[in-house]
Amino acid sequence: MSDTPGKLRLGALVALVVGSMIGGGIFSLPQNMAASADVGAILIGWAITAVGMLTLAFVFQTLANRKPDLDGGVYAYAKAGFGDYMGFSSAWGYWISAWLGNVGYFVLLFSTLGYFFPIFGEGNTPAAIIGASILLWAVHFLVLRGIKEAAFINLVTTVAKIVPLVLFILIAIFAFKLDIFTSDIWGVKNPDLGSVMDQVRNMMLVTVWVFIGIEGASIFSSRAEKRSDVGRATVIGFITVLLLLVLVNVLSLGIMTQPELAKLQNPSMAAVLEHVVGHWGAVLISVGLIISLLGALLSWVLLCAEIMFSAAKDHTMPAFLKKENANHVPVNALWLTNAMVQLFLIITLFSASTYLSLIYLATSMILVPYLWSAAYGFLLAVRAETYENALAERKKDLIIGGIALIYAIWLIYAGGLKYLLLSALLYAPGAILFAKAKRESGQPVFTNIEKVIFAAVVIGALVAAYGLYDGFLTL
Repeated sequence: MSDTPGKLRLGALVALVVGSMIGGGIFSLPQNMAASADVGAILIGWAITAVGMLTLAFVFQTLANRKPDLDGGVYAYAKAGFGDYMGFSSAWGYWISAWLGNVGYFVLLFSTLGYFFPIFGEGNTPAAIIGASILLWAVHFLVLRGIKEAAFINLVTTVAKIVPLVLFILIAIFAFKLDIFTSDIWGVKNPDLGSVMDQVRNMMLVTVWVFIGIEGASIFSSRAEKRSDVGRATVIGFITVLLLLVLVNVLSLGIMTQPELAKLQNPSMAAVLEHVVGHWGAVLISVGLIISLLGALLSWVLLCAEIMFSAAKDHTMPAFLKKENANHVPVNALWLTNAMVQLFLIITLFSASTYLSLIYLATSMILVPYLWSAAYGFLLAVRAETYENALAERKKDLIIGGIALIYAIWLIYAGGLKYLLLSALLYAPGAILFAKAKRESGQPVFTNIEKVIFAAVVIGALVAAYGLYDGFLTL
């Protein structure tokens, strides 16, 4: 792994980025995309996402190099640029997004196992929840053994999950039919999809979901053997995953039509391959997905604990979250994270929460941390901070930061009011931990501007709570 004890090399960092980005999303992509858009809108959406996410990847790379003192990635940038409460909110939102995503992964994992064992159904039957709970705590105790060991297992599962994806792409290239692909490019035959602009907007949360994890290397920056590897791992990981995602999505549209794809059960990639080669295709993808999800669960349990631990180290979160065990694993952060996953697994038994509704909520929670990171990258270039002898670089980073910021704002618009309100409901209770951390360091809780921001969050949360009670908002 590495010559320096406990330090992560470039290969392990790339595997963390790819491992946390390729979870369950790619295996459900054909159906998730076809549910809201047809070929033309999907291609436009991928073009916007590729540019937007690449600029975001470059922002993370630039910030890793220009601000090497800021460990913990996403939330540290928000704190440095926009104050303590914004920093706390980024850490809190990112953390919630990460463990909510894990709940979604468990549902999808047992839904896939339901293909072989009907008792697990759609992943939210009592048997599935018991199975998910046992697995959750098995992963928990594995991570307690050490970050480096878990990162090595993640490297192995990352390689294992890419094999069925590459096989799918190779088979799909030969099965691709241009007449199916071009039969209804703009979705005119399906008026439910709405205009092309509506289709592009509606598919946006899915494209963000499949890229969450792009910041994985920056969160582990303090554990990297070489600081410069953090930015390189981010960009290498991004380009690898983008190629896989676009090929899986676009090739599927030349094998089955949009209405056929939209009706598939997830993991829809299994059904697409079964359509081409028969039953063994579905088995291959299902096994690949199970390995993939196990690896992604490991990555995300690591990320969840690390973000809380990093935030506690610089007094953004309460001090109890920085406690480590003998293996240097943030033990209290890990217990808190997995207790929340367990609670939400039980909630999925009683609510109709499907995989898709869980990932939409998880995605909307991460939009705020992404927005502040992009804004901070842009702000550094505007102020010329750290650019004393680098005028050409400053111009380039102004353009990249500007595009990333516009993209982050567009994502919040594309997510829509429903998810903005539901996010506020999850952001508001975080203030309890924020106040505790502030009292521990003997500081006043809010500045004047933060009081205004917090008031807006509370109002949004109250509207969302009433909406859920009244029924005009649903999970």
